[in-house]
Amino acid sequence: MTGTSHLHHIMLYVLFKPQNFTKTGEQEAPLTAGTNPVQIQPQEISLNLRPGMPYIFDLHFKRAEGYPVDLYYLMDLSYSMKDDLENVKKLGNNLLSELTKITGNARIGFGSFVDKTLLPYTDTNEAKLQRPCADKNEPCQPAFGFQHVLSLTTDGNKFKNMVAQQHISGNLDPPEGSLDAIMQVAVCVNDIGWGNSTRLLVLATDDGFHMAGDGKLAAILEPNQETCQLVNNKYSKSNIWDYPSVGQIARKLEEQNIQPIFAVTKKMETVYTELSKLIPKSAVGVLSEDSSNVVNLIVDAYNNLTSEVIMAHDALPDFVSVKYTSNCEGGQKPSDRGKCDNVNIGKEVIFRVTVTVEKCIESQSFLIGPLGFNEKLKVNVATRCECECDDKKELHPHCGGNGKVVCGGCRCNPGFLGQRCECKLGQKDEASLKAQCRKDNGTECEGKGDCLCGRCQCHNTDSGGNFYGEFCECDDEHCEKNNNQQCAGHGKCKCGKCDCDQGYEGSACQCAKSDEACKIENTVCYNRGKCVCNHCNCERGYKGPYCKTCPNCQRPCDNSGSCVECLAFGTGPFEKNCTETCKHLTVKVEQNLIKKDCRVKDKEGCWMTFTMTEQPGFDTYSVTVLKDRECPEGPNIAAIVGGSLAAVALIGLLILLIVKGVLYASDLREWRRFEKDRKHEKSCGTNPLFQNATTTVQNPTFSGD
Repeated sequence: MTGTSHLHHIMLYVLFKPQNFTKTGEQEAPLTAGTNPVQIQPQEISLNLRPGMPYIFDLHFKRAEGYPVDLYYLMDLSYSMKDDLENVKKLGNNLLSELTKITGNARIGFGSFVDKTLLPYTDTNEAKLQRPCADKNEPCQPAFGFQHVLSLTTDGNKFKNMVAQQHISGNLDPPEGSLDAIMQVAVCVNDIGWGNSTRLLVLATDDGFHMAGDGKLAAILEPNQETCQLVNNKYSKSNIWDYPSVGQIARKLEEQNIQPIFAVTKKMETVYTELSKLIPKSAVGVLSEDSSNVVNLIVDAYNNLTSEVIMAHDALPDFVSVKYTSNCEGGQKPSDRGKCDNVNIGKEVIFRVTVTVEKCIESQSFLIGPLGFNEKLKVNVATRCECECDDKKELHPHCGGNGKVVCGGCRCNPGFLGQRCECKLGQKDEASLKAQCRKDNGTECEGKGDCLCGRCQCHNTDSGGNFYGEFCECDDEHCEKNNNQQCAGHGKCKCGKCDCDQGYEGSACQCAKSDEACKIENTVCYNRGKCVCNHCNCERGYKGPYCKTCPNCQRPCDNSGSCVECLAFGTGPFEKNCTETCKHLTVKVEQNLIKKDCRVKDKEGCWMTFTMTEQPGFDTYSVTVLKDRECPEGPNIAAIVGGSLAAVALIGLLILLIVKGVLYASDLREWRRFEKDRKHEKSCGTNPLFQNATTTVQNPTFSGD
């Protein structure tokens, strides 16, 4: 019953879902040749599309015989093109004659260019501006950017006469102002006289071209505005606007359906071939030294361009996409542009156009047409976003005769409910019945079934199984997969979860219950974690595939000092209960140590040196201790006493020497003062203070002998 109910729902949607509407009869004139040829069909189409539902239609194209051609000859008149100008003056009637043979209706026009009349492009000396040619005897016209000489005409003699009045000019640098000239030819539609025709622009030059940004060399910073600026048939903004970019040129040529033919010298062929790749529907031909082959070059390029049909569209509205295929060889793959080669006159080709709208939009239009032709198909696009499903108003048997089909579902008459109006309301109202089908006030039957009279009737799954459960919340086909197998082939899916077979575990039963993949050094995860699904789940900050390392852990050197002391030397605070307290350490004493990780003082102040190696598990270490401790030595009394006496004696000697020195310095100072006074005394001989003795003593017994 459940599967049948769901199938009925699908059938209703298929039968009554809203479709795309199209109206092609707005403008659909047949393909015809003649004076007013019609080369595409239809000419206008209106589409009313459902978002996301593509619409495909055929667009027919047939090249009409006698379709008119407009050719504008744009020539470089820099001094190096002197010989070429002489030949161009003669080609008017010849070119018209050849084009008329092909189309029966042709017109030609003429324009010329050199470059901006500013340094560094042109010599700005007043005399040089008026006469830029090197040869003083050569007829020469003043320097100029672009000038329009002759509008499109069927009069070959007028072309010949107007061109005959042209003279060569000149400039300084090799690149020319070609892009300035092309832009004016493209945008000045009325001045040039472009008609409803195949539009050809022949650019004849022997040098490269300046492009956007080069104007900075002459302090020109204003970008090209892409508008016609001809005053008295001369480009008036040449020295004010920068050169256009290649992108601007390509866009304007495509907008105006102008197909450029670059007639260039051999040395410039590579440059203009690369330019041609950026401009759809363009061709490159190599001029002879004097341009004598220009007529054949133009005719060949015209045949190549017109035989290649590229179907494209202009700017599309947002959320609209267009793809093309064709009945031409190589055109079967959908692309952004349809293309057919070697399409001769009278041959009809069909492009299949696919239009898709992704979202609801307001009514808009865009154009589709072959590049290089003015004829376009106008596509009007609207979207069907309202709930209008082309339903019939009468009661429908799919709804048990108790309701109508509305947008793929049954709308029941009062007193009935259910997917097919099969449930007749009793005492309870519809809201109460539907509430019984919602789990935690969620979606009715979890979106996997239909609420019929207050109970969920579950749908079939995509693969033929069933949803089940009170609210259709379960199914046995959407469990986690491993190796592209549900429950890895080692369990059964039950209500969206894997019930693993014995010996397997994991969310998808992908893991065998085994510790083998986690074993190392006869331990499982180094006793620092649990083996879950063949991988170690480490604890307490340990890392690595086997929980062997702890990047943020530190070895407890200081905390282990007392245990090392009692286990290695039998001393310390844990001396009495060392074995019990320090059972987490295994200690051995060595004469020498290669590694010396820890250095800790013992109870007596001696330094113990040891290394700690972590063992499987937590806080368990193997300790290797250096046998000899570094203990401080006792005081040397003799040295201290001897040193003290020596210090006292040395200090006394120093004091005596200092006193002796002070006395010696004082005596020396007095002596020098005395010597100085002697040198300045006035009398010579005895001291004036000296007095002779006044007492004479004689011995009475002295006889004088």
